[in-house]
Amino acid sequence: MAVATNIKRPTLSGYENSGVFPSIEALIVLSNYFKVAIDTLLKVDLGKISEFQLSELERGNDVFIRGSNIRVLATTVNTIEEENIELVPEKAKAGYSTGYADPEYISDLPKFQLPFLSKNKKFRTFQITGDSMLPIPEGSWVTGEFVQDWHTINSGKPYIIMTLEDGIVFKIADNLIQDEGKLRLYSLNPLYKPYDVAVVDIKEVWCFSHFICSEIPEAGNSGNHLTQKVFELSREIEAIKDRLNENKG
Repeated sequence: MAVATNIKRPTLSGYENSGVFPSIEALIVLSNYFKVAIDTLLKVDLGKISEFQLSELERGNDVFIRGSNIRVLATTVNTIEEENIELVPEKAKAGYSTGYADPEYISDLPKFQLPFLSKNKKFRTFQITGDSMLPIPEGSWVTGEFVQDWHTINSGKPYIIMTLEDGIVFKIADNLIQDEGKLRLYSLNPLYKPYDVAVVDIKEVWCFSHFICSEIPEAGNSGNHLTQKVFELSREIEAIKDRLNENKG
């Protein structure tokens, strides 16, 4: 380990025996060597984590990382240093999957302001496609607030999530990060089955704020009520399936 990290053996021994505290440079080296977040090394008692979490760490999947890697959000501001809301239309979504961290790419996106949103938070608007989140129609513009700490994701709430596999998706999230290192994503449209996404496959998370569309929602449908009902029903169905599979086994 001393050879691999280029840290002297007596120094490593001091770290192990709590006699010496690592420098920032050494923490970066150790974080890269063990594939464990610096946040984890500093804040988490690794002797008290679950077997699943330990196995995830050993495989290089740090379930405590606030995202799959340390993230620096590329953003833009207006002439008086207020955060813009960048607009990601459908035709730009493919490029966003690779350019989301590129300041030049983000600066080329359309920008606007909404006076009723907090100036102290970061928002971005995405155009959605498909019918998986009906009654929110295809082509709607969905605005989300940037989520820095993914452990704060509230189960049963809608989020815009940028994944490695599926690009940008708009779904209801079930937060299973603490115990299983993943999110379970549900659609409002019951024709679509829920699926899991590991945190290591997620790049960005935006908490749903509002949507804009050119269609009038159907009478009698409360968005928040419908979202919660669909989530609860989907969870119950998944629980029944799990029990059936356990009985078969």
